[in-house]
Amino acid sequence: MESSSARNNGTMENNLGYTRSASMDSADPPLAARSSSMLSRRSSRQASRGSISLSREMGDSILNSMRHSLQSADQLLGDVDSSVLAQLIESGRVLAPEGDVDEDTANTSEHHKVGPLPDDAEVPNHGKSVAAPISLVETKVAISNIPADSCTKVEPYKLSLRLDYAAYMIHLAVFGFLGVFTRYGLQKLFGPDCLALTSDQSPLYPDLPSNMLGSFLMGWFGIIFKADIRNISDHLIIGITTGYMGSLTTFSGWNQKMVGLSSKGHWVYAIAGIVLGMFIVNESITVGVETGERLRSLILKYIRERSSIGHKYVWEHWRVDTRTKQSVLLSVMMIVTSILWVLSIVLAVVKVHSLADGALLWMGCSVAPPGVWLRWYLARMNGQGIGKHQSFKWLPIGTLAANVLAAGIMAALAVTSKAVHTKRSTAILSGIQLGFLGCLSTVSTFAAEVYTMRRSGQIARAFVYAASTFLLSFVLGTLIYSVPVWENHYG
Repeated sequence: MESSSARNNGTMENNLGYTRSASMDSADPPLAARSSSMLSRRSSRQASRGSISLSREMGDSILNSMRHSLQSADQLLGDVDSSVLAQLIESGRVLAPEGDVDEDTANTSEHHKVGPLPDDAEVPNHGKSVAAPISLVETKVAISNIPADSCTKVEPYKLSLRLDYAAYMIHLAVFGFLGVFTRYGLQKLFGPDCLALTSDQSPLYPDLPSNMLGSFLMGWFGIIFKADIRNISDHLIIGITTGYMGSLTTFSGWNQKMVGLSSKGHWVYAIAGIVLGMFIVNESITVGVETGERLRSLILKYIRERSSIGHKYVWEHWRVDTRTKQSVLLSVMMIVTSILWVLSIVLAVVKVHSLADGALLWMGCSVAPPGVWLRWYLARMNGQGIGKHQSFKWLPIGTLAANVLAAGIMAALAVTSKAVHTKRSTAILSGIQLGFLGCLSTVSTFAAEVYTMRRSGQIARAFVYAASTFLLSFVLGTLIYSVPVWENHYG
């Protein structure tokens, strides 16, 4: 009995052992499957991480490219400098000079571009378009073409708020002096004493040559080359556009000559002077833009042939972006401003006292900087609109206010000069008209704003803006100047 039970127990144990081993053997395939599943999950996670990191890299690259494109667009349009050259149109259309979009503008520059985006890179996706992914090979090739010195971007040095404000005012003063000198020289050259092409008694007023030249140069430096010059210095572009070209051109002098003609009964000459003068300055800025586009394309072509890097790298070599450069430039401009201003005041006192030749010029130069600074301050009103609701944001209120204000003061000084009628008072008042009021008003910015509206398709707004400027200035000048002249019978 015992032997049989023991035998049975052994058999059961063997069966149990076989069952356990069988169950363990039968459990091996699921374990292997789970192992392989875990490995596949790990590999898929690693692959997904790699794809995510690559996607992040591509996303960052695309964002950088988009950001640079926006910066390029902002430079083409020109940001709101202190003399706001071109106004944003409420419809969203802005000026983009034709022919100015070259390879360096249409494509991102080499140090920002990560792989090309072909024209057919967009594919339909339920009515939407998505950009085709950029291959890793293209990314590596693009990165390998980046110059070594561009990998480390150095943050440009910025002046403190007060020094930055002072730098703008100093640049405006220096270039304002140069604008008055040029305008006075052109008056003498084309006036009755030399070429006799302009006079106070014809629609070809004495300031017409300077208004033509300033409008032409505004097409160059205020529209076409503006972004390139800003790559060198923000203060420099403000000095050239607002300081030099704003002081080279004068709206108040133009308006006063037409008011003077109308006060003598020459209404046909006055109207012809306004219409013809507006046509000439419009054509001047148009020719300036067209020739500037051609000149810039030739310069960029020359740079591409001579250098393998983008044209922005060429400008960066000249950029005033370090503390040393900023300090040196600011010191030099401050010294030049001090010398010119002190010299102008001393010579103005001497020349006016002796009534010698040059009294008008030096008196004008001594009061020129305040006129430039006031116009620069008023220009901040551009694009702000009128009233609480900011209506008429498209209207350059600052430029309009500067021109109308200068025209009114010009008329008041003109009638005062006729009432006092002494040589010394005439020299002083004429010098204020030449310097302060000539720099306070501007034709170059006015013409550029009208040009911008016309090129963006806003013909009606351009006409309203131009007509408002002339109508307000002429009516104000007539009330202040012509009415007293008619009543008192001034000669």
